[in-house]
Amino acid sequence: MAVLLDVDQLKALIAIADTGSFTRAAEIVHKTQSAISMQMKRLEERIGRPIFERDGRSSKLTDDGERLLDYARRIVRLNLEALASFTEADLAGRVRLGLPDDYADRYLPEILARFSASNPRVEVAVICEPTPMLAERIATGDLDLAIITHVEALGGAAIIRRERLLWVTSARHAVHESTPLPLAVGRPTCNWRQAAALGLEGLGRPFRVLYSSWNSNAVGAAVLAGLAVSVLPESAVRPGMRILGPSDGFPALPSVKIGLMRNRHDPSVLADALATHIIASLDNLSGSEIERIDGIAAE
Repeated sequence: MAVLLDVDQLKALIAIADTGSFTRAAEIVHKTQSAISMQMKRLEERIGRPIFERDGRSSKLTDDGERLLDYARRIVRLNLEALASFTEADLAGRVRLGLPDDYADRYLPEILARFSASNPRVEVAVICEPTPMLAERIATGDLDLAIITHVEALGGAAIIRRERLLWVTSARHAVHESTPLPLAVGRPTCNWRQAAALGLEGLGRPFRVLYSSWNSNAVGAAVLAGLAVSVLPESAVRPGMRILGPSDGFPALPSVKIGLMRNRHDPSVLADALATHIIASLDNLSGSEIERIDGIAAE
């Protein structure tokens, strides 16, 4: 009879991949570093393959380790969903969720579909606002949960997704060759806008902000019309947009971290249930996809 994989060991593997460190992973799963090391040894024995290999003074995942990591994420996610399907059946009431409008366009359909299927008697009240406003609502208790672009200064958010931040232009126009370069970006406090400006200034390339808005649809419209270049997370790139890179004369940008904030002052079973579905819908933290660099705050 085949021996089943241990979910706790898989959780530890995920924590190591996400943090890049056995020490930090031990803190996340509330175990000692030696206990984590023993779990990985047993996991290697279970699959009969080495999971880690030495890389200088640190360790990195082997090809088999990367493959196992993908399975680990799916197994842990399915485990959570299975438990949620039994514990959520009788839930009823109202839960308040906040997120920026661009995240609502991309992620909300799957989140609501997952959650409503197992919680038909729960009302989800959705508020779309920029990250700083959502953080204020969480702090004042006006929201139960908020999906935000991770901002170090705000604190209190669990990172649930990482994406590349990309330069984009219209696939049908050559506005990216213009001098000065026209930009469509967020308000002056938007860190994506600041990252774009720093990158262009570093190259000595002149630019001007032609359009600015909190609304991602407005920014996207300017790009698709061939009026300006913008910076967007990978999942926000639409048909009709072209990604620009170093070969086009555009510098690499920091990665984007998407976080989940919770109302710690008034926790609820409904919020916990919705959080489980949000994490299952957004989680893309596979080892090969994570850029292990500091993220950047945005609108």
